[in-house]
Amino acid sequence: MSLLEQAVGAVGNRLLQSVNESSSLSIEDIGSDVNIYDFCTNQQETTPQLQCIADLLQGGQEANSADINTWLTIYASALIFFMQAGFAMLCAGSVRLKNVGNTMLKNLLDACGAALGFFLLGYGLAFGETESEGFTFVGTSNFLMIGIEDDSKANWVFQFAFAATSATIVAGTLAERCQMAAYLCYSIFLTIFVYPVVAHSAWSSNGFLSAFAKDPFLDSGMIDFAGSGVVHLTGGTTAIFATMILGPRKGRFYDARGNPLPKPKPFPGHSVALQMLGTFILWFGWYGFNPGSALTLGVDNAGSIAAVAAVNTTLSAASAAVIALFTNLFIEERMTWEAKFDLMMLMNGVLSGLVAITSGCAVMEPYGAVLTGVVAGWLYLTATSFLIKIRIDDAVDAIPVHFVNGMWGLISTGLFAQPDKVQAVYGRSEHVGWFYSWGRGSADATLLACQLCGILFIIGWVFFLMFPFFIWLNYMGWFRADSLEELVGLDISYHGGGGLGGGDEVKLEYVEAFNRRKDRKKSEHLGANGDGGPSRGHHDVDAATDAYSDEYGQSNTGGGGMGGGMGVP
Repeated sequence: MSLLEQAVGAVGNRLLQSVNESSSLSIEDIGSDVNIYDFCTNQQETTPQLQCIADLLQGGQEANSADINTWLTIYASALIFFMQAGFAMLCAGSVRLKNVGNTMLKNLLDACGAALGFFLLGYGLAFGETESEGFTFVGTSNFLMIGIEDDSKANWVFQFAFAATSATIVAGTLAERCQMAAYLCYSIFLTIFVYPVVAHSAWSSNGFLSAFAKDPFLDSGMIDFAGSGVVHLTGGTTAIFATMILGPRKGRFYDARGNPLPKPKPFPGHSVALQMLGTFILWFGWYGFNPGSALTLGVDNAGSIAAVAAVNTTLSAASAAVIALFTNLFIEERMTWEAKFDLMMLMNGVLSGLVAITSGCAVMEPYGAVLTGVVAGWLYLTATSFLIKIRIDDAVDAIPVHFVNGMWGLISTGLFAQPDKVQAVYGRSEHVGWFYSWGRGSADATLLACQLCGILFIIGWVFFLMFPFFIWLNYMGWFRADSLEELVGLDISYHGGGGLGGGDEVKLEYVEAFNRRKDRKKSEHLGANGDGGPSRGHHDVDAATDAYSDEYGQSNTGGGGMGGGMGVP
């Protein structure tokens, strides 16, 4: 062995020994105001000096990276929370003027109720740590945020924004006819227990459907990257069960005597501008929803994953919007011989594409996102038309957008999940999209089966809890506003005045009847009406109902606008 080789070997052995013997240092150990070089050169030998400098620089880089990730998580949370403003504007523009104030109040209460509910129980049930290493039904710790370190609280804000989004989906469907008490009850119940169980099953490492589990379901788990199922299908399923029990708005499908109208009466929203503003805000917020979810992975390539998610989010939304607009144009032209570019179809097409791509945005190629959006646009058109035919009243078309395309989003991931991208996100790629499995020559549909099982679980869980809950609310008389309150508008009924005004929609006789009934109830409460005389309340309602029947009981034409469940007539 030459003298040079002996020298190199000696230096290598000494370096290895010093690395093994040196203790790990960090910026926190020496203070941020101490110069790293000056501190480390106090060592007697050169090798420990270099190791010291390397350790401190590495520790500083990791600390900065953690801080940056925290700030980005908070920023993504803010984008998602800003979607609440989008939902508020969309709902406000989609209802009649006499209900605008009530609708916006419910949207704001969604955020408030979700924050308190998620703080008390929701986060702990969804993501609380458990002693078990296997599957668990819910988390068992971190209630009231106990035990959550300060540097982990950004994740609480991020997950709260998701929970609030799921709850607010229901608000638009039940607009213009739901009591305030019922709304508060189901909104809090959804975020405090129903949604957290679904989130735990799909996103916790202890969830039985989670792709992040050590031993995932069918060796694959359900891939729902940002919540087509967890957020949107949960909210959409709640919405469809709620509106089935609540019933349609007065005059939408039946006259005041309960006779079916020959054609559904459109209830167009009062402001297309607000609807458009809400749509753009939601699209903007979705860049926190989908790309922002990459921050929760804790991997080095989170930036590239977020970029893929952002591109696919954009392409799916655009594809769904264009296909919905021009397919509806084609149908309208063939049915009426008149070309009609329906702005409502374009806007809800955007939202349908966004919901559908949310599940697989990080694991698809761009062409997969385009195909997902195309099918989402067609599904929206089909679903909204079908709801009208079976007389289910969805004031903002949340069911076609969130329920139908939430399911399609999970299914599309089971078809188009690309192997390399699945590997990058989840660390394995044995089971991928069905079309790619065919390319491998195996036709393995394991991932698709997991996605279908996830759909069945979410619908079944929501049905098991929310359907009886809504039946109970209805039985107690707490669910639906009465006929006279609905006629005068919920702004007048629940908010002590005209709110934003009902315009020409509210007839004076309705308001007079409502005021007489309110005065009678106030007199009875004060004991001023103790003579046992006949109550005028029922006569007031009957008189208003007769006038309402004359107005809405006539045969009418035309399909729906966005405010009345728009679709192909």
